[in-house]
Amino acid sequence: MIDLTATSEEEASAIVRAHAEAGRPLAICGGDSRSGFGNAVAAEDRLRSTGLSGIVAYNPGEMVMTVRSGTPLAEVEAALSESGQMLAFEPMDHRPVMGTLGEPTIGGVFAANVSGPRRLIAGAARDSLLGVRFVNGRGEIIKAGGRVMKNVTGLDLVKLVAGSHGTLGFLTEVTFRVPPRPKTEQTVVLSGLNDAEATNAMAAAMALPVEVSGAAHLPLTVTWKFLAGKLPEGEATVLRIEGLAGSVDARIEKLAAAMSAFPTVTRLEQPESQKLWQEIRDVLPYADGTARPVWRVSVAPGTGHRLVAALRLEAGVDAFYDWQGGLVWMRMEAGPEAEQVRRYIKALGGGHATLIRASGEARAVTAAFQPEPEAVAMLSRRVKEKFDPAGIFNPGKMG
Repeated sequence: MIDLTATSEEEASAIVRAHAEAGRPLAICGGDSRSGFGNAVAAEDRLRSTGLSGIVAYNPGEMVMTVRSGTPLAEVEAALSESGQMLAFEPMDHRPVMGTLGEPTIGGVFAANVSGPRRLIAGAARDSLLGVRFVNGRGEIIKAGGRVMKNVTGLDLVKLVAGSHGTLGFLTEVTFRVPPRPKTEQTVVLSGLNDAEATNAMAAAMALPVEVSGAAHLPLTVTWKFLAGKLPEGEATVLRIEGLAGSVDARIEKLAAAMSAFPTVTRLEQPESQKLWQEIRDVLPYADGTARPVWRVSVAPGTGHRLVAALRLEAGVDAFYDWQGGLVWMRMEAGPEAEQVRRYIKALGGGHATLIRASGEARAVTAAFQPEPEAVAMLSRRVKEKFDPAGIFNPGKMG
């Protein structure tokens, strides 16, 4: 594969225009930390964004940052940390679970709509995105959105590009909200609950006026892998509270009191709490160096444990739950079992299953993304034709 690295929008535009005129497909790539994600891309040339790097504009008082798409995520997070701010959606690092190298870029985060445990209250990556600049499939430089939330010009276009995995355009610049970073955090741990009991406990906690910012359930098969085995004995249902120290203390007391009917209630202070949620975010139990299939399944919070129970009647499945049970991370012991996974998702009311990791052979015969209903698929094709009429961007990646 031939690597092409654009160092300016104009250079990216020229590369795209030349490929469109020649009908020559392009694989769109950032730091390559999600190499192999999605379906196979049919392209011999790869256009990388890593030459487009640097913070364009950042005034902490405005709580908005504009950055070139190829800027390393670590550089963005370091600048935000110095000013006491953050990416609210807590993007995961795919490298441990996927076994990849490379350096995650801020453009890649938004292109894949990467979101972590705080999505419960902060929304997905696309919900923080205010504006984008990108090169479309004709080689035209497009600007959409702006630097403030009240500017809704092109807002739908902004959200459309987020999560499109480079199939609609080559991102060159992103503008996004950066709220204050919580001063501290604590986590309440409920021990010994089965999956169904934990689902009910998380729902009860989320209904309390204490602003739980993370709610996850870690069954026995995975608890020993978190915090180097230092979680209390038994299954762990974990509930995070963030904010100012005095507020966190008061709210954690209220949450612990509300959960006092459960057999074992303990707490994690800030250092251990931060480490735990980073490990949950990055799917630490399945960062095992294997190619065993890993699914990321999004369903209604009350049905995640039912999906896992149903699948266990037909296949070997290990799982844990984030987003109050609505995000299920599943590792299959043999093949992906895509037909069973998607059949049960449909039977339980619908959702989305994305194949994050699998062997090359399994990927070749398994659709990585949830198949769209025909009406939605037709609309997606029309959108793709408008953005990329020659079909040169990441052909095949999303189906």
